[in-house]
Order: sequence, then structure tokens, then C-alpha cells
Amino acid sequence: MRRSCYTAAMKFGIVTPAATLSPRSRSSWERDAGPAEIRSVIEAADRLGFDYLTCSEHIAIPEAAVGERGSRYYDPAATLGYAAAITRRIRLATHVLVLPYHHPLEVVKRFGTLDRLSAGRLVLGVGVGSLEPEFELLGIEFAKRGAAFEDALRALRACFGEQSPEYRGTHYNIAGFRVDPTSLQKPPPIWLGGRSARSLRRAIELGDGWNPFRLDAEQLDHLLSRARQTAVWDRRAASEVPFDVVLTPARPFDLDGDGGEERAQATVEKFRRIGATAINVRLRHRSAAHCVELLDRFSALFALSRW
Repeated sequence: MRRSCYTAAMKFGIVTPAATLSPRSRSSWERDAGPAEIRSVIEAADRLGFDYLTCSEHIAIPEAAVGERGSRYYDPAATLGYAAAITRRIRLATHVLVLPYHHPLEVVKRFGTLDRLSAGRLVLGVGVGSLEPEFELLGIEFAKRGAAFEDALRALRACFGEQSPEYRGTHYNIAGFRVDPTSLQKPPPIWLGGRSARSLRRAIELGDGWNPFRLDAEQLDHLLSRARQTAVWDRRAASEVPFDVVLTPARPFDLDGDGGEERAQATVEKFRRIGATAINVRLRHRSAAHCVELLDRFSALFALSRW
């Protein structure tokens, strides 16, 4: 029997409203929402026992891609820094930082500072990137991003938490520089985004979790089932290092609909059976106040630890 490399307890995180306007899940109120509305939701999630909140990254979306990708992406370092200052315990997750846009030490400095200021609450979600025009805009070669991405992951693991980091790899050689401050966590949890078998393999080999996007339950089950039959899965399980599978249901939870709470419980159970250790929670809401109300109900439904 193949062993599991999942962590034991289910965690719930929120996709921060208004920070990203996804055409698939946004509510109309989010378009005009500002700091006050975002703050009310973030503070509620912290108080109600949610494990983490997320913020995505895109620097500039091509006009031709706005219909599919949306146009708004708050900067994750600024947004999560704001969240750190108004919360006490919720973790701060990039979902995801496009790693090829950044030198590894830039990430270590910027997000290591966030980790230190938040008393070790950073979760670094990273992805290889898929929006080729954005790469071209930034002068980064799209076709060769995969190998550089993998080397950057190794560099991050070596450099986080080190004031005098050293790393020698295929794309990055780091020595003779001081990074101060740096993270409290050595390293923080690193979750890999993506939607392919390759992204899952990379996550098992080089990360602490897999945080895929735009996949339904059947696709996720297929990818995870295949991964469990591989040697890389066996090696990870043998290491006994925890590995998170962070899944996002295709549709927001509609707690106000007929049987909404029962459907939410059934959905979470379905994803638990697939292998999820964490769920990205999106809710169908009409306003910031309604969102807070639904977070309260969701927290009670799943008996989250409040304070």
C-alpha cells in the first residue's frame, strides 16, 4: 500500500475579495470596494479561525486577456503587508507569485520581511506563469521559464532565513551578499500553483504543497491518483515531510441557496476524499457585510477555532 504524504487536518483559507476580480467568481460589489471593505473581511477571517488568506500576482494584463483573466490584481507584498498589520494569527499566502518575474533574492528580501513583520505567517505560493505577453512586456524569455523556475525554487529553499545566503545552481549563483532582514521561517511553506501533472510533480519534489487552479474535482482526482503511483510520491511519503494539497472548488459556496450548507459539507467531503488538506473558500455574496456574515456561518459549520 502506498503511503500518504498529506497533512492530517483540513484547513480553510479565503480568497480575499476585491483584491482580484476574476470573471468567473467576482461579485458586483467588489469592483468598487476599497480598503474598508477588504479590511472588514480580512479581520473577520482572522477572528473566525480561517487558516490563511490569499493574494495573487499579475503586473499587467493584456487587454485581449482581460475577459478571461480579469483586470485587477492587487500587489501581493503590499496587500499582505496590510493584512499582517490588522490581523493576529491568519497566515498570509501568495496565490500565486509568478516566480520567473523575480530574482530569488528579491523574493527572499521582500517576502522574508513580510514573514518577519508578521511573526512567521508567510506561505509563499509560486507559479511558473502562463501569460506569454506579460513575459514579453517584462523582457523575460517565456519558452525557457521552466528550468529557471525549478532552479529558483531550489535557491529559495537555500536562501530563506539566511542573512548570508549561498546557492549555486544552473541559473542562479548566490554568495557574498548580506540579506537583512530575512524570514523567520527557514524556509516558509512553499506551495506550487499550476494545473498539470508536471506542476504536481514539481510540487512534490521541490515544494511543500500543490495549489492548482481551474480544474474540476474529476480532473484533480485523476491527477492525484496518477501521482500516487509514481516513485517521486513514494520518496516524498518516505521523507515524512508534510505536503499540502490545496484545492479550489469550481463554484463558490452558496450558503443562502436551498440546501446550501449541506452542499458545502458534501463538497468539502468530496475534496477531502480526493486528498485535499486545505480548501480555498470562495463564497457567493452581495456585499462586504454579507461576506462577513457568510464567513461566520461557514466557520460555525466546520467548527473553526475562533478567538
